[in-house]
Amino acid sequence: MASGFIAFLILTISSFPFISRAGAYRAAPAASPSSPAGPPVRVPACVPSAAMAPVPLPSSAIKAGYWPSGLNSTSPPSSINLSYFTHIYYAFVELDNTSFELVVTPSDAGMLADFTATLHAHDPPIKAMLSIGGGGGGGDTFANMATNCSTRSAFIRSTIAVAREYNLDGLDLDWEFPANPEKMASLGDLFMEWRDAISREAAETGRPSLLLTSAVYFASHFFLPGDTPRSYPADQMAVSLDWINAMCYDYHGSWNTSETGAPAALYDPNSNVSTSYGLTSWVEAGIPPTKVVMGLPLYGRTWKLKDPADHGIGAPAVGLGPGTDGVMLYSEVVDFNTENNATQVDDEITVSVYSYAGTSWIGYDNPWSVTRKIDFAQEHGLGGYFFWAVGYDKDWSISRRAWDAWQS
Repeated sequence: MASGFIAFLILTISSFPFISRAGAYRAAPAASPSSPAGPPVRVPACVPSAAMAPVPLPSSAIKAGYWPSGLNSTSPPSSINLSYFTHIYYAFVELDNTSFELVVTPSDAGMLADFTATLHAHDPPIKAMLSIGGGGGGGDTFANMATNCSTRSAFIRSTIAVAREYNLDGLDLDWEFPANPEKMASLGDLFMEWRDAISREAAETGRPSLLLTSAVYFASHFFLPGDTPRSYPADQMAVSLDWINAMCYDYHGSWNTSETGAPAALYDPNSNVSTSYGLTSWVEAGIPPTKVVMGLPLYGRTWKLKDPADHGIGAPAVGLGPGTDGVMLYSEVVDFNTENNATQVDDEITVSVYSYAGTSWIGYDNPWSVTRKIDFAQEHGLGGYFFWAVGYDKDWSISRRAWDAWQS
């Protein structure tokens, strides 16, 4: 994770066909408005942090997943087993780099309408969330938008209008990542003003207040060699957000092909690059535990072993293994293990899973490791979990196990 960790999210995710924004985004036609029609949303000028009461804590566990809209042709909302979720995020829409309003293409409009209708038709209804941004880029646009009140106001007004237009229950910001302390400060201002506008809109219209969440780095601060030292504005986030989604994965991957690694280890005896450290850092920074939601990956990362006889975590590698750019969906991992008679290891030290066959090595999570992680989250009073991404599971086996584990 160092500076290379930030780069991995942009480079590897953008090259992975299902995580790729290319499948979810299209340039908006020039004649298409980027904001839907509807009553104007009033956004006040810069809001002082002292003027706002904290958003109440979640009343029940969050069991969420991000659904990449690029999967619509193969895994539409109607194919999701909604019995295993409380909230699902539509991933993603982006903002215009000039107006800073959301870009909702005609294709997005149709998918959003189907997405919310499908989720709300379930008994009980599933909360439909809209995620803005993603790992494929947009950091400069976010930074430019967040710099001053007028551009933040344009963005905020647009997000609330879009949420109401498509009957969504909430909004989510996935800015990967504010690059320095100044941009982190702007992020805090954005969250405070966004929450104030959401509260005002709900009071004026009589509609339920929209939820507001954010996908964030696994830890509350950036600390690895090569990182620009900086911390999230946790005090403002604790007040303004309903919860945070900590992306507790991609600790190791294609940016380092010299050795294997546990991509989403709960523990790392040799460093702070672990889920346990990251989640604890958020609580220590001041986010209430029930507002900290743990990220779980439904995909694995792969390497090619230098020596098939040396196959543990940290074993020498000479390149990427099977899959697309060293990434395999969990459903593909299960099939690979079966077809290649792979050896699977549940590693107790890191609480992670790997399998190997010949020179192929895959690190991932399975029902065993997810159960252990949920045990950790519950023991520490955390608010729940989310998956990246809905549609990557094998017969909903991990989704079902996570749901059942949190129920017990």
